[in-house]
Amino acid sequence: MFKYYIEIMSVLRINHLSKSYGKVKALNDLNITIEAGNVYGLLGPNGSGKTTTLGIILGILKQDSGDFEWFDGALGEKHRLKIGAILETPNFYPYLNADENLEIIRHIKNDDHADFDALLTLVNLKERRKSRFSTYSLGMKQRLAIAATLIGDPEVLIFDEPTNGLDPQGIAEVREILQKIAKSGKTVIMASHILDEVEKICTHVAIIKKGQLLATGPVGSIINSDITVELAANDMDKLKTFLATLPFVKRLDLNGKILEILIDKDQNYSNINQMAFDFGIVLNHFVARKKRLETEFLEITSKA
Repeated sequence: MFKYYIEIMSVLRINHLSKSYGKVKALNDLNITIEAGNVYGLLGPNGSGKTTTLGIILGILKQDSGDFEWFDGALGEKHRLKIGAILETPNFYPYLNADENLEIIRHIKNDDHADFDALLTLVNLKERRKSRFSTYSLGMKQRLAIAATLIGDPEVLIFDEPTNGLDPQGIAEVREILQKIAKSGKTVIMASHILDEVEKICTHVAIIKKGQLLATGPVGSIINSDITVELAANDMDKLKTFLATLPFVKRLDLNGKILEILIDKDQNYSNINQMAFDFGIVLNHFVARKKRLETEFLEITSKA
């Protein structure tokens, strides 16, 4: 019954949330709605209010004004049973192994059905399950924490900077795990300042700076889907004249010694080279690239 209900309702509504620490405004009238099944990234530089937002919606911090509601209020305070979260550094008993630490979490969550084999396989710790937590690398500790959040089969998982401090291999391992969790249909809320991680993992994003929401929506709508094509030739004037005749070119700019055109993502740009040749132009530079979240993020935050 519960699963059916949240499939048609929002998981979380944040309404006009504000929070200050003395003279510092951590959150300023924040409004976000997260639907079931979203992998939602809270993206912003350090100090933008991401962790404060997570602390409030988890009941750890108290907002100055505004409110939030889980599952449209259908579960009351029992909504906590449907949420798994990692904030700050993972903390477990250092002298206990993975199974023993997870057993404590299982007892706390009153979950008699948690499959430790499946959880430790998911986070690639099955072979180290009998090793003490104190012997784990930072990446292994983070992966065990992710396994712990899944005990109780929560509907929503919350991660605060899940790859922070990890080496490239650790980042790749955590990313792969989060992608698997996302594909399982659970709702994931992830705070991060790493643009690449949000772009690779999340379906939706909210860009926050100094406690203010600058943009929100599906990653595909935040990122401009148009394609930029860079071109150059010995005769740049003739190339510019040629490009101006193409009906699908939305914009034409000169960037140093390179001409850049903006075209729709569905436009076949591979035949431009042949078209230019037929026009009497031999291209010596031809590169097509999609706009990435990093570019969009910098453009949005620079205006704020």
